[in-house]
Amino acid sequence: MFDGVTLNHEQQQEAAERIHALMAEGMSSGEAIMQVANEIRTQAAQASSPEE
Repeated sequence: MFDGVTLNHEQQQEAAERIHALMAEGMSSGEAIMQVANEIRTQAAQASSPEE
């Protein structure tokens, strides 16, 4: 789901809470999941890219 990004339990909980918060704001579940997945992918890419 996250293109090879592995989340620990705490990170999974945070992602679920973020999804629920977005849904509470009126976003559909699919959109919320996609947005959080994209955020996780972006964070993982930034963390793995070499520092300049």
